[in-house]
Amino acid sequence: MTETDVKDMSFETAMAELEKVVGRLESGDVPLEESIKLYERGAALKAHCAARLQAAEEKVATITLDADGQPKGSVPMDPQ
Repeated sequence: MTETDVKDMSFETAMAELEKVVGRLESGDVPLEESIKLYERGAALKAHCAARLQAAEEKVATITLDADGQPKGSVPMDPQ
């Protein structure tokens, strides 16, 4: 595992590391103290990924179509 600060990671990097953390925890071959550290790292990675995903979803725009079904522009996504 890397010790890169989670807040500096891209979504993809954080997800890849989270998958590795989960794999190590699921293996059952990790001592208790290391398991606790891995769990804490995993929780931080999960929270970071959720925040990055939420930010991306807020940027998504809905494409509007004209009467002929052709794209004519976009509007911000409704957060509800």
